[in-house]
Amino acid sequence: MTSLIDVIFLLLLFFMLSSTFTRFAEVEFASARSGSAASSERPVFLSLAARALRVNGSDAAFDTLRETLETHRSSDGPLGVLVAVAADVTAQRLTDLLVALRAIPDVSVTVLEAS
Repeated sequence: MTSLIDVIFLLLLFFMLSSTFTRFAEVEFASARSGSAASSERPVFLSLAARALRVNGSDAAFDTLRETLETHRSSDGPLGVLVAVAADVTAQRLTDLLVALRAIPDVSVTVLEAS
């Protein structure tokens, strides 16, 4: 019985030391605060709900988000995007949106705090 416990501990130690733990990707976002610097261009207001995505009040989809935001860009500078998140939005849906926005060049994303 003692040798069986030794073998189990050795196997446990082997698997603990030989396994690799992957680190999940981090998604950076800024939270709006009073006194934060604003860009010279009007920001685009993006509203995220559990089943809807609206850009400046118009319905949008994740797959056409890049084209939709490019129509609102008026200069070559960075485009400011304010994201308002509804209470029923899951963390995965917010992460999917942030990843889609991160793929668009020269976009500055600010997630508004829920009150």
